[in-house]
Amino acid sequence: MTLQITTDILRQIHAHGEAAYPEEGAGFLLGADGTPRRVTAILALPNAREDSARRNRYLVTPRDYLKAELEADRLGLSLIGVFHSHPDHPNRPSEYDREWAQPFFSYVITSVEGGQAVASRSWRLTEDRSALLEETIQITG
Repeated sequence: MTLQITTDILRQIHAHGEAAYPEEGAGFLLGADGTPRRVTAILALPNAREDSARRNRYLVTPRDYLKAELEADRLGLSLIGVFHSHPDHPNRPSEYDREWAQPFFSYVITSVEGGQAVASRSWRLTEDRSALLEETIQITG
């Protein structure tokens, strides 16, 4: 499993995580669902979680999901995943992340320490939903 992403898009993901800090930031990955999977655009979203939980949780609403589907269609792309940040926490999925993950999506998690994005990793849910396995991020262009 490989996820290709451009330097520019990864920079946009990092900037969104830094802007959301000390709360989690999130959004959708848009692109081509092939081998490898390619991210060609993102749709950054506001964190819809209640104020008291935004530091360690994000919420994507049904309206956000519809907006992402429509934007992907408009661009001739597919909705292929979600990105979110972990403020002052490693870029590994939490049990909560696994419980709410959707099959077939890539999940890019960026660790943001002290307001600075430090590293991103990507994960995919197993078919039996028991774990999120790391997928390789291949940075292009």
